[in-house]
Amino acid sequence: MKASNSRRVFIRQVGLAAASVLVLPNLGCLVDDKKRIGIQLYSLRDEFSKGVENVIAEVSKAGYSWVEGYGYSVKNGFWGLTPTQFKQLLDKYSLTSPSAHYEFSEWEKTGNDAILDAYIAAAKTLQQKYIVVPFINPQIFNSVESVKAFADKLNKASKRLEKEGLKLAYHNHDFEFKQLGDKTAYEILVENTLPSIDFELDLYWAVRAKQDVLKLFKTYKGRFALWHVKDMDKVNPQKNTEVGSGSINFESFTKEAKLSGLKYPFVEQENFDINPYESIKISAKRLQNII
Repeated sequence: MKASNSRRVFIRQVGLAAASVLVLPNLGCLVDDKKRIGIQLYSLRDEFSKGVENVIAEVSKAGYSWVEGYGYSVKNGFWGLTPTQFKQLLDKYSLTSPSAHYEFSEWEKTGNDAILDAYIAAAKTLQQKYIVVPFINPQIFNSVESVKAFADKLNKASKRLEKEGLKLAYHNHDFEFKQLGDKTAYEILVENTLPSIDFELDLYWAVRAKQDVLKLFKTYKGRFALWHVKDMDKVNPQKNTEVGSGSINFESFTKEAKLSGLKYPFVEQENFDINPYESIKISAKRLQNII
């Protein structure tokens, strides 16, 4: 093809592309939304025995860009992969891992900083931004004093992580919302932790505990940088379902995402009535439409 013809074809193609943006403005939004969607890999825990790479490949195929790991140990890494091997696998499928859940029960009991050091090393290898406390002894939330004592421990850990360029976050279930006087244990925890500590708000558990999520956003502006987005089955509230198929009005929350400080939303589903890979595709598409 002659150069002059090539140039005319190029200009015409650029013009058509520009026109398509005007006709279909949502295409650009959809691409941006895909970059903002993650999944907590605990959702697919039953699939890992069939091969870690297969799970990661399916997650990428489903439209996610981030993954949140879980279950790390110095001995077994992530499902038998070292942090370096896991990072290489994520790179292969164009995924990143901004955060992971790391077990803190032993650290909470002993204060052994060697545990933190191991987590820091893994997180830095994966280029993560957050180390997340996924679960802790529920008895801690039985009194104001024990909640404050736990907050002090988290503050110390946060200072250690900050020196390494990392942030600490805490993930809730429902037991943190126990009423202790005129506040819930969760509110006491948020109020007694350093502003540098963020919270991964599990929306399902907060709603199940009958909390006013929007009030939390307004009261503790900017503290909820991470969300777990999983829907509540309309018939059995103890079960999860695909985002948009249950009883939780996520749009009311996403409208106030900026107020909450949201940076990383993660789909999570702990049980499935359909093929899990089909399920996570459905949730990804629906969350992309409202985030």
